[in-house]
Amino acid sequence: MTTLPGHFGKPVRIAVIGGTGLSKIDGYTPVAALTVTTPWGAPSSPIYILEHAGVPIAFLARHGLHHQLAPHEVPARANIAALRSLGVRTIIAFSAVGSLREEIKPMDFVVPDQIIDRTKGVRPFTFFEGGVVGHVGFADPFDAGLAGVVQKCAAAMRGDGVVLHQGGTVVCMEGPQFSTRAESNMYRAWGGSIINMSALPEAKLAREAELAYQMICMATDYDCWHTTEDVDVAMVLKYMDANSKNAKHLVGAVLDQLCKEEHSDMVLAKHWEGSAQGAVKFMTKPGGRNPEAMKRVEFLFPGFWEN
Repeated sequence: MTTLPGHFGKPVRIAVIGGTGLSKIDGYTPVAALTVTTPWGAPSSPIYILEHAGVPIAFLARHGLHHQLAPHEVPARANIAALRSLGVRTIIAFSAVGSLREEIKPMDFVVPDQIIDRTKGVRPFTFFEGGVVGHVGFADPFDAGLAGVVQKCAAAMRGDGVVLHQGGTVVCMEGPQFSTRAESNMYRAWGGSIINMSALPEAKLAREAELAYQMICMATDYDCWHTTEDVDVAMVLKYMDANSKNAKHLVGAVLDQLCKEEHSDMVLAKHWEGSAQGAVKFMTKPGGRNPEAMKRVEFLFPGFWEN
């Protein structure tokens, strides 16, 4: 394989975070492999810069290049901070999920609009701590504009067998073990639509970094509420392999749409600008700000403390 350059001279506005079942994007040519260092450490993998029709896209493997990171080991803060430092303002994230609803069948896609957090506090989940406090709104954890683009692309692919469910609640559990049957039925009673181990803290950190973020989920199983059959890795991989072509095509179609001029303001996340920065400046008074915490915030928002 040809060694890729370790630098890229232009800002990259759109990123894909690939999860289980999405390790590459068809039709996009790798042009660089970047190693980024952040105050929160190194990201899960090198960030690959891919180009299609002259438009650069960043690609990061959430669980590492060889899927060696368990969900609670993913360095989500470093991942989000590294992408923002490259100029990224929009993230399309992909995840395999379990279905908690009869109508969401294995190989169906879901664009969730809500999250229930069932992680246990093991995962670092904020940029704003250690002497700088910020409380950021998270009532609507995903980006409605991006969700609309995904829906439009999926509708155009119905003839290829793509079935997409618009909206729904993703339950993010700790893992790495799958649910018990009692838990699975409890999540259904709560109104959960799908379940995974990856939506958080990724979505929370994206909001703190003022990024537009939308997850595209693909159901690979019915968790364990549906039958007496246990969920296992073989079941997940079977459905991922069977539907990998549609997954790649859907993500590729979404990227092609986002690269159009008509979506430029949405891609730049203009609607989120200032939402986190205002929260930070209003909370911790100058006398209480820790210099090291201030430097970390400065990495996310260069020039932050000058205004």
